[in-house]
Amino acid sequence: MPPTKTATGRLSGGKPAKKAAGSAKTRATTRPKSGVDAVVAIEVLHSAKAPEDAGTLGIPVFADLDIPASPATIDAAWCRARGFTGKLGETIALPGENGRTVVAVGLGERDELTTTRLRRAAGCLGRAASRELHIATTLASATGLGADGTQAVTEGLLLASYRFTRHKSSSNGNSSDLAPGVAPPSGLSRITLVGGPAGAATKGAARGQAMAAATALARDLANEPAGSLTPTDLANAAVEAGRAAGLKVTVWDEKKCATERLGGILGVAAGSDEPCRFVRLEYTPKAAKTRGTLALVGKGITFDSGGLSLKSGEGMMTMKSDMSGAAAVLAAMAALPAFAPPVRVVGYLCCTENMPSGKATKPGDVLVTRNGKTIEVLNTDAEGRLVLADGLAVAVEERPDAVVDIATLTGAIVSALGKKVAGVMGTSEPLIEQARAAGDRVGEPLWPLPIPEEYRSQIDSEVADMKNIGSGPQNGAITGAMVLKEFVGDVPWAHLDIAGTARTESDDSFVSKGCTGWGARLLIDLAVNFRKPSRR
Repeated sequence: MPPTKTATGRLSGGKPAKKAAGSAKTRATTRPKSGVDAVVAIEVLHSAKAPEDAGTLGIPVFADLDIPASPATIDAAWCRARGFTGKLGETIALPGENGRTVVAVGLGERDELTTTRLRRAAGCLGRAASRELHIATTLASATGLGADGTQAVTEGLLLASYRFTRHKSSSNGNSSDLAPGVAPPSGLSRITLVGGPAGAATKGAARGQAMAAATALARDLANEPAGSLTPTDLANAAVEAGRAAGLKVTVWDEKKCATERLGGILGVAAGSDEPCRFVRLEYTPKAAKTRGTLALVGKGITFDSGGLSLKSGEGMMTMKSDMSGAAAVLAAMAALPAFAPPVRVVGYLCCTENMPSGKATKPGDVLVTRNGKTIEVLNTDAEGRLVLADGLAVAVEERPDAVVDIATLTGAIVSALGKKVAGVMGTSEPLIEQARAAGDRVGEPLWPLPIPEEYRSQIDSEVADMKNIGSGPQNGAITGAMVLKEFVGDVPWAHLDIAGTARTESDDSFVSKGCTGWGARLLIDLAVNFRKPSRR
């Protein structure tokens, strides 16, 4: 049978590649002008034979060199002699027919295979063939996970190919063959998924493509330097991406924020020359019957110096990524029309810088937030909870069925959970479980922490309703969430602290060094599978 094609996707890379012969028309994924796009065409081939022009063929291998039937022969003894046994994420390259390279990809134990492990294996294949123009693979079809498996393989390959190159002239110092300002791409321009079942595989590939594009958008935004992604720029990116996706987009400037009593956001913005912005994006499903309304609130600190409670020089080096929560919300919102969930979703972006100056909020100052509650600011570097207080207050005024916020909120969450797992806290166990299930499906795990009432006294203030930090050095992630809890009322609420997962210092499978785009796919999956939780 002829191959079934999906629409092409776009991920950051080098100069746009030529469209593969016979592929579908290119569908541009809108994102801010922060990376040089490369087109990656995806096709599902409903036969067991890989196309001859694929330079690399990826073949799955289970533990102990358990090799499924494949279009290529793999010499198990040769692999074993070189230490390859099929452990998850292992790869080894072998010579194939007609000059092709065959890459054996380890999947681990056959009875332990999940879509999360398959996504990771696909990412490792993508890294092993990072300079290849055309990769074909039987990873999805040989593992029997259906459309979900095809989605996972597509995500893994595309996300492993991600490069943020806008500010590079050349990776090797020789840019004679490149246009000015263009860095070499990863090389990947075409992916063929071999042997997939008709219909289901194509659908899975399309979903994976949309998920990967959303993550790439979130990565692009968070990787962009703060000097060229100000709060205004972030709001403009939201307008561009939101309107291209058919969303309703509203932006409040600093004057409107003042009129609307967003005292937390304005207090954080006071020390910066860059004005704040508050963005609302709305996705309304076409379905007559919906499963309710979900609100998403993202922390959008485009640069965090700490304010007058100034960070160290080293502590500021990666603070362009302090808007990763807002980036995840924006990317998820822009992707929702492709998934068409029967859920109304409203996203809010709390965008500002946190800078020191003579106008900056001082330790000891009291801010009046949107819902009238007052916060004594004792540490201006605990600013995320101040902007989210306003964002959550606005969100719950619209009476959604649930509200989820996502933020690089506390260093304490890194101490508790490290850099591979994010924290989740909230007032609704059913909503927390929905978020955790979504994270498990997309490979973005969450671990729950409590918000004990016994700790409430730690944020008591002598002069205001609360203070923005706890009394001692412990419980930082919990006391941060405890401040946020004051602004959600009886609306079911979950808080995702992604301070550890939003950035990585090394490539690892489908996660690329730098800003990870963590949370974009989780929020999409949460919206797609959302069910109303009961109110408290």
